[in-house]
Amino acid sequence: MRKNILAGGALLAALALVATGCASSGGGSSEGGDGGGGDELITVGFAQTGSESGWRSANTESMKTAFSTENGFELTFNAADNDTAAQIAAVRDFINQGVDAIVIAPIVEDGWDDVLQEAADAEIPVILEDRTVSSSDDLFASWVGLDFKKEGVMAGEWAAETFGDTPTKMVVLEGTTGSAPANDRAEGFDEAIDGTAIEKIDSQTGDFTRDGGKTVMEGFLQKYGADGIDLVYAHNDDMALGAIEAIEAAGAVPGVDIQIVSIDAVKDGMQALVDGKINFIVECNPLLGELAAGLVKDVLAGDEVEKKVYVSDQTFTQEQAAEVLDDRLY
Repeated sequence: MRKNILAGGALLAALALVATGCASSGGGSSEGGDGGGGDELITVGFAQTGSESGWRSANTESMKTAFSTENGFELTFNAADNDTAAQIAAVRDFINQGVDAIVIAPIVEDGWDDVLQEAADAEIPVILEDRTVSSSDDLFASWVGLDFKKEGVMAGEWAAETFGDTPTKMVVLEGTTGSAPANDRAEGFDEAIDGTAIEKIDSQTGDFTRDGGKTVMEGFLQKYGADGIDLVYAHNDDMALGAIEAIEAAGAVPGVDIQIVSIDAVKDGMQALVDGKINFIVECNPLLGELAAGLVKDVLAGDEVEKKVYVSDQTFTQEQAAEVLDDRLY
């Protein structure tokens, strides 16, 4: 399976296209319209995970902008509120509607074989966006997203370098159980800290939500005390922000008494990094709409596409975050 690593100028070009789209379009809907030159609109069903985080909201806006009528699409949008059964039902509904293409951000990796086969039987191409599935890759045309394991590795490398041989008690705020980013970010981080003095004393899912992160962190603090935790590894910024609330409520100082490493680089997370409440962030770029829309058009045109399209991520220290915060698109 080939990998197309979009970095440097290619990524900047894609982001520039997204920025232009965000400035000029009101987003997608199921409404019709003239997609330019009187051509018939491409009908697309998009099955989103939900609206669990700031990252997800930015991702949804990017997708709606890219799949707008101005760009030649008629979009039917469904957010499953992190209910896998509801998301699969939405995809089946898209198939019954006879859309031209389906885009899915799968909540979890497993359980997709049957409905993807149904889409294939109906000759409706499927593009996966953001998250992946465990199904055979001949059941989808392409996937566009981030290298979640590499994100975990980069977060773990910072932890290993920062704490070195110092005995360190770490707790983990996991993403949605069974999801690709939760699985891969955990695996990558664990590989990076292997052989160090960092000890993972507890790990629990906060479902990628701020409230979930706060609740889980409150439980950790009650169990171990603020003095018994040195490091928090959060699978996304929203859970890290919830953890900050819990740490402050316990009378400790986030970023000082308990250091935090997180993944996403959404605006609120970056602000917390600038404020010193988070210590390091690995980016997970949510602006995937233009790339997904381009893949849909290429597949429907019969053009050959890469099976996996990766977007490169950056990392941010407090100083680096301060330099770019005002110019962030999400």
